[in-house]
Amino acid sequence: MPLSDLTICPYDPQYCEDLLEIWLAASRLGHAFLGENTLLQQRAIVRDVYLPQAENHVALVGQTPVGFIGLLNCFIGGLFVTPAFHGRNIGRSLVEHVSPVKPWLELEVYAANPLAPPFYRKLGFREISRRPQDDDGRPLELVRMRRD
Repeated sequence: MPLSDLTICPYDPQYCEDLLEIWLAASRLGHAFLGENTLLQQRAIVRDVYLPQAENHVALVGQTPVGFIGLLNCFIGGLFVTPAFHGRNIGRSLVEHVSPVKPWLELEVYAANPLAPPFYRKLGFREISRRPQDDDGRPLELVRMRRD
């Protein structure tokens, strides 16, 4: 059931620390196989590279950030929701918020992520390819998905 007080707004740097905490908490669930040290290293990259370079939209409940989506044109670089709000249609709301202005959406998710592939399939994404290694050369399979 959607939250009645959910709003989505463009990213503002005031949300940076909140989004990093959301990213880390959600990554500990979906990307636990990477290990804590890797996640903490990636957190700095999210802060210094991904948030500044992406088109980000922030889901707020009241004035509190509870999730965000980061886009590079039509590619979803990241979609993260604070675990306490999983299952409350926030991720779906973020995808549907950006869909009207994008001709299609694509993304890559780790095949080992227990949450992402089924979530995206429910939203109408289909698998279009796989690759055996991630961007850092780790033997972790990535699934590329697309929704037209």
